[in-house]
Amino acid sequence: MPLLIALQFLTRLPVRLPRLPVPEENGRSLLWYPLVGLLLGTALMVVRWLLGDVSIWLQAALLLTLWVWLSGGLHLDGLADTADAWVGGYGDRERTLAIMKDPTCGPIGVISLVLVLLIKFAALVALLEAGQWGALLLAPWLGRWVLPLLLFTTSYVRLGGLGDVLARHMPRRSLPLLLCLHALGMLLFGWVGLMALMVALLVVWGVRHYLCERLGGTTGDTAGALVELVETAALIACAVVAGTAA
Repeated sequence: MPLLIALQFLTRLPVRLPRLPVPEENGRSLLWYPLVGLLLGTALMVVRWLLGDVSIWLQAALLLTLWVWLSGGLHLDGLADTADAWVGGYGDRERTLAIMKDPTCGPIGVISLVLVLLIKFAALVALLEAGQWGALLLAPWLGRWVLPLLLFTTSYVRLGGLGDVLARHMPRRSLPLLLCLHALGMLLFGWVGLMALMVALLVVWGVRHYLCERLGGTTGDTAGALVELVETAALIACAVVAGTAA
């Protein structure tokens, strides 16, 4: 059940729950978030293999489109809302939180989406040209790995809703061990895996610092923004390593 909850929430896959989950099951679904990221990355790698000798640029565009579709644009929405609120909030906590709840997307949000997708596309082109497929697996894996890490280490500032339920009912004893096991799995990619993991942790540290300073914690939107920033940073790191090794 917790795995199905994670799949339903983090992807567009046609997953149906046999019944409404209880809060404890929602909390345990956090244990499966990294695995969902691993499954997304595996799907990207399979599609890359199926594309064969198709133009690198077209491959990158198709893979990025699939990536966005599989996640339902969930985290991109969080990135746009966070960017709008961060700039429009003028450093004020309540104003920032209020703007974040506004369903409309302002110019800063649109610009942020365009830039992130552009950087992802360029990094994918560079990685595919270098024959480094591993980043297709690492980036979504890391993106879903940092979600439970953020909720485990950071207060959730919006009462009510799914994020609050996840934060209050997460399995605090088993979650750190599981996160460590996934991190060790990423290190099997060697220097690339280590670099991507270090960059991801650096992004988490920086984002968390500013979230705590401005809001006193995290929200669902800022958690989604973190996923996008970590994925983008991981792709950049992998592309840099690939370019250096070439």
